[in-house]
Amino acid sequence: MKRITWLFFCFLPALTWAGIPIQHWTLANGAKVYLVEAPGIPMVDVQIEFDAGSRRDPNGQAGLAIATGRMMAKGIKAAHGQSAMDENQLGEAWADLGAMVSANASADRMSFSLRSLTRPELLEAAIALAARQLAAPSFPSDVWQSERERWVASIRESNTKPSTQATKAFNQAVFGDHPYGAEIDEASLRRIDTAAMAQFLSRHLLLCQAKISVVGAVNRAQTERILNQLLSGLPKHSTCPALPKVAEVAPLKAASTLRIPFESAQAHVFMGQPGIARQHPDFFALTLGNYILGGGGFVSRLTEQVREKRGLSYSVYSYFSPGQHAGAFTVGLQTRPDQAAQAVQVASDVLAEFVREGPTDQEVQAAKDFLIGGFALRLDSNRKLLDNLSNIAWFELPLDYLDTWSAEMDKLTTQQIQQAFARAVQPERMVTVILGAKP
Repeated sequence: MKRITWLFFCFLPALTWAGIPIQHWTLANGAKVYLVEAPGIPMVDVQIEFDAGSRRDPNGQAGLAIATGRMMAKGIKAAHGQSAMDENQLGEAWADLGAMVSANASADRMSFSLRSLTRPELLEAAIALAARQLAAPSFPSDVWQSERERWVASIRESNTKPSTQATKAFNQAVFGDHPYGAEIDEASLRRIDTAAMAQFLSRHLLLCQAKISVVGAVNRAQTERILNQLLSGLPKHSTCPALPKVAEVAPLKAASTLRIPFESAQAHVFMGQPGIARQHPDFFALTLGNYILGGGGFVSRLTEQVREKRGLSYSVYSYFSPGQHAGAFTVGLQTRPDQAAQAVQVASDVLAEFVREGPTDQEVQAAKDFLIGGFALRLDSNRKLLDNLSNIAWFELPLDYLDTWSAEMDKLTTQQIQQAFARAVQPERMVTVILGAKP
């Protein structure tokens, strides 16, 4: 059956789970598997993740991991009597199967995803094609040259925007020399060729370190068969090679303010510092507290003080970006250039008071009601469930994490939130970037 429409997947009723049993085991090749059986829809999602994110980019080649992920869809080599396929042929083959495959890299990891119907003849063909794409991407040099020029043009255009310049300056100030702060620019892309991509994959696509998440109408035995075939083209290792250790993000030693001249109708402001890694024990408390501080939109303290009471900004927000290492804690806003100093002062005062005194009991209860009440919406599709499952796998969270999330959030106290913010956030050591403000 050819060109099966993906509308099939868009209009199926959402599944709900009273509890989400996660099966977990390790394959003979060392890959760790996490499975949630969801038999209600005849499809399966597979996500394979490797420690091959942009934090692994070599010095001077920022963008290599992302470029490698993008180029994995541009063609596959001939192998075992099967012809090579270029980008168009590969795209047509996936369309004919009604399946979908993708590869992309984030700061921490490279993800390879497959979605297919479980109808046997379609699934078998999808697995075989995905296995070839994973193991033998062709990395055509002429295609990379074109892709690189488009990417460079996009960077040049993006650099004309005030938000881009402010974000880059903020990341550099927060992360310094850590890979989280590395900037992809024209020079770094010019240093990347397709040989570097192939070498990057050979060094980092290690089965013994892979985390695999599977959601769909398959059981454990079927999952093992799918994965053994899907991973069959990757090299096996008798011992698991150790990847170089990536340093932790260094805390800021002092406050600093960076003012960037820019002709803009709005001044762009970022304030922040290194926050926490995802495995940090204060994650729940900081998540709940940040909803009150600046993550809850119109009900947050920052919005109330900066926007509602003083009209200094249409939007003001705060968030943590925890990863394998400490991601940034960020407060952001835009305001009229002549109001930037006042907006920064008000936001700073709100943050300092929150860290010092914490939220009120009423704020905490309202935040719990909203976050706990909306938690089920994070699991109302196979795709959302897969995203949650992959985070459990990658960060090695407890297998009952989704079942206990609401209880963990509900038991937090006002004091615990204040203490967590006092440990994680130091208002006296924040970096502030102000782009486009009037002198």
